[in-house]
Amino acid sequence: MYFLQVLCIVIVVLAVLYLLMIMPRMTKRPDMEPLLVNLYAHRGLHDNNSDAPENSMAAFKKAVDAGYGIECDVQLTKDGVPVIFHDFTLQRVARYPEGRIPKDAPLTDDASYGVKGKVIDYTYDELMEFHLLGSSEKIPRFEDFLRAVDGRVPLIIELKIELKDLSVCGKVMDLLRDYKGLYCIESFNPLGVIWLRRHYPQIVRGQLSDEFHKDKPEEFSGVLYFVLTHLMFNFLSKPDFIAFNCRYSKSVSMQICRHLYKCTTAAWTVKSKEQLLEAKKDFDIFIFDSFIPPERNRAR
Repeated sequence: MYFLQVLCIVIVVLAVLYLLMIMPRMTKRPDMEPLLVNLYAHRGLHDNNSDAPENSMAAFKKAVDAGYGIECDVQLTKDGVPVIFHDFTLQRVARYPEGRIPKDAPLTDDASYGVKGKVIDYTYDELMEFHLLGSSEKIPRFEDFLRAVDGRVPLIIELKIELKDLSVCGKVMDLLRDYKGLYCIESFNPLGVIWLRRHYPQIVRGQLSDEFHKDKPEEFSGVLYFVLTHLMFNFLSKPDFIAFNCRYSKSVSMQICRHLYKCTTAAWTVKSKEQLLEAKKDFDIFIFDSFIPPERNRAR
């Protein structure tokens, strides 16, 4: 009997600790309503087999012209310039110009040759030598992107933070200081969200997450990814919204944040009309690609 009492107490304590760990911002919450107005084009309104590939100025222009919000990814070059590019490595998307392919260039799935190394291995001027996939588009500077959008559509800006280098946070916020448009900031790395809480508490911040172990168990195993999946750094970062892989919408921690704590949720990445319809059951904000949604403004 005594053992059962102790066990019950331990279970209750652990449950309370868990609920405290995943608790998002509960006081002085910003108004999320303006960010719910638009669907967000993932990396712009892009088609990687066209002249408007992902995270290109052409794809961003298409999204603005169509009235969609934009989700994009920002990281730093070797010389500290914020640029828009998703992967840390260049190989999948960056291409050498014709006639300048080095002998050791890696062959990609589409039988072209990708650029070796990471974004941070090159200066901005060096990156300008490369093209995005088969297009003439180049990797955009974040500053040029902001100037082009000019507040016409809302933005979801993802900070790409590898390990503990938070340099991109300050650089991005310096450029956003005088930006008049509507935006929010998100990151997979909770250190970036914690940084935003500390330095810019008034900015809407979001925690990106996923059921990491389900797609790549060999890469995303261990305690750290368990903690990230279950949003257990929320007690430090206090996010205003949770952005979660829409294929795993029933994640327990996300559902608790949504229903118990009334936290806004964002779905990434919706890839069909059917998936959008399903995502509306569990999410408030929708990031899409691979199809054209039937509506542009409110997705609810």
